[in-house]
Amino acid sequence: MDSTRLEMYERLRDFFVPSPILDEIFSHEEDFAILLQSWEELRQLKYQEDEIADQIAKTIFKELDIEPDYQDEDEK
Repeated sequence: MDSTRLEMYERLRDFFVPSPILDEIFSHEEDFAILLQSWEELRQLKYQEDEIADQIAKTIFKELDIEPDYQDEDEK
């Protein structure tokens, strides 16, 4: 995994996107291309990295009709 992919993966994990979902997205080049395009479009709109990850995470949750698991956050 190159540094761009790793950074995106880690940022999305920070916003509670489950690893199995990210693994699926990152393992299919077409899916990753869509993710990368969306990421770059938000960057061009002057969003900060955390804002980009937050927006994309919300989209993933909405599209998959799942709720984020904040349980790990409570344990910190």
